[in-house]
Amino acid sequence: MRTIILKTASAYLLPVLLLFSVFILLRGHYLPGGGFVGGLMASIAFVLHAFANGLSNTKTLIRFHPGFLMPVGLALAFLSGMAPLMFDLPFMTGLWYPEAIPVIGSLGSALFFDIGVYLVVIGVTLTIIFTIADTI
Repeated sequence: MRTIILKTASAYLLPVLLLFSVFILLRGHYLPGGGFVGGLMASIAFVLHAFANGLSNTKTLIRFHPGFLMPVGLALAFLSGMAPLMFDLPFMTGLWYPEAIPVIGSLGSALFFDIGVYLVVIGVTLTIIFTIADTI
């Protein structure tokens, strides 16, 4: 289903959906959302682009295999959980920077954990969907 309307709309929707996924990621500290939901939103953006423009065009847009995001995200989430151990605190204790950052808000280890989850979800979802689409 590669219509001209879907191709045109996907060109505009991809950056908007990716920006919205980052918003959902950052919103997750205070309200519902976070790394999992934001990662699914980012994956949906790339799947919509693949439906409209073909899988090969989407793969060239990403420039690397999405499976690479899985170990990077897992390492980031693990390291954010291990960081409190350096301060003699229990594993996964939240560490927070005392000053609020204007766009992001409170910066803490939970944000890095959420970013790790975000990357893992994008990597897993796109790897599964791209693998299935390659076999069809």
